[in-house]
Amino acid sequence: MLRQLPNLITVARIVLVVPLAWLILQQRYGEALAVLVVAALSDAIDGFLAKQFGWQSWIGGMLDPIADKLMLMASFVALGLAGALPAWLPVLVIGRDVVIVAGALAYHRLIGRFDAAPTVLSKLTTLVQIAFVVLELVRLAGLTAVPGALRDGALLAVVVLTVASGADYVLTWGRRAWLARRGRR
Repeated sequence: MLRQLPNLITVARIVLVVPLAWLILQQRYGEALAVLVVAALSDAIDGFLAKQFGWQSWIGGMLDPIADKLMLMASFVALGLAGALPAWLPVLVIGRDVVIVAGALAYHRLIGRFDAAPTVLSKLTTLVQIAFVVLELVRLAGLTAVPGALRDGALLAVVVLTVASGADYVLTWGRRAWLARRGRR
C-alpha cells in the first residue's frame, strides 16, 4: 500500500490544478502562490519517496510529468485570461507542448515506439517557465517589487527557451523519423 503513496501524492498535485487556476482567475494571487508552493513541495516529496524506497512505477513515471505540464499550462492560461500576460504567451507555451505531443503520436503511429527522455534544454525550459510563473505570482500578489527589467528578462528567457526546445524536439525527432523511413527502403 505504501508503494502507491508517491502516485497518490502526484494525483493530489493534479487535483491542485483546479484551485490554482480558479485562484488566479479570481486574482487571488497570494493564495495561488501558496497552492503552487504546496504543489512544488508535493512534487519533491513524491520524488524523494519514490527514489528513496524504490517505489517508482510506470504510472508514476507517466503521471509526474503530466502533473507538471497541467500545472504549468493552467497557470499560463489563467494568467493570460486574468490579463496578467499577453495572450500570445500562453499560446506559445501550450503550442510547443501540442507540437511535441502531436509529433510523438505521429512518430509512434508512422515509425514505431517513441521513447524520448526529456532533454537538458527541455528541462531548462520547464524550470524557467516555472520560475516565471512564480515570479509573476509574487509580483501580482504584491509580495515584493519585481523590477521591470527582471520581468522582461524572464519573459524573454521563457520565449527563447520555449521556441528553442520546441524546435529541438521537431528537428531531432524529424531527423530520426527520416532516418528510420530511409532505412526501411
